[in-house]
Amino acid sequence: MLSAIQPPRGRALRLRRGVAVAIGLFLFGGFIGLGVWQLQRLTWKLDLIAHVEQRVHAVPIDPPGPALWPSITSAADEYRHIQLSGRFMKGKDSFVQAVTVKGPGFWLLTPLRSDAGFVVLVNRGFVPQGWRPSPQGADARTSPRVRITGLLRMSEPNGAFLRANRPLDDRWYSRDVAEIARARGLVATAPYFIDADATPLVEGWPLGGLTVIHFRNSHLIYAFTWFSLAAMVALWGVRALVEDQSERRSAAPFSRSPADDVRV
Repeated sequence: MLSAIQPPRGRALRLRRGVAVAIGLFLFGGFIGLGVWQLQRLTWKLDLIAHVEQRVHAVPIDPPGPALWPSITSAADEYRHIQLSGRFMKGKDSFVQAVTVKGPGFWLLTPLRSDAGFVVLVNRGFVPQGWRPSPQGADARTSPRVRITGLLRMSEPNGAFLRANRPLDDRWYSRDVAEIARARGLVATAPYFIDADATPLVEGWPLGGLTVIHFRNSHLIYAFTWFSLAAMVALWGVRALVEDQSERRSAAPFSRSPADDVRV
């Protein structure tokens, strides 16, 4: 009876062990992969922080002109310290929904026709809900000449998470340069925008200088967490292997066939 039952039971045990080993190897490999990915993200984040720190404190330079627009990238150009002069194009403001340290409100984006002839969208800063600029003429030639310093930022297409921009309703959830330029009828517009600095204003609004340049960096903690989970899986596997070997040794005397005890 024992010899008839044992083989199917042994196959079932081997199958369960095989499944457990496969799951363990999958988890171990997955956790190791996630840990390595977090270390790669850590390297990227440290490089980003170093580049941003270097760029925001550099001497301001002129904004890239049309000849350089096709080659502008986030990695090479974002957060560069920029200076530009020109005249704001009144009547073409765009209010982009924002949540800042000052509370909910809007970013005020106004096109500026630069002295070089092309147009740059300038994020003049944060304004609270309900604020509107004092009415003035829309002709850029009648606007006073201004000098702006700030940081170059890349366009933010497609709106915010689960909230697409609605140009026809003049509702904006991201600073999508191309879409805003189309909606305002702007031509020769730079593919980036400028976050204006915190130059004091008599009326108090808009409030510039709110660009986030301090980035959260928790990748090392995440990497430690994933590697710790991988170590736990490995320890569980070693323990299971030891217990399996112990059970095999304990069951060995009972696995012999009665014929093995026949003496001639």
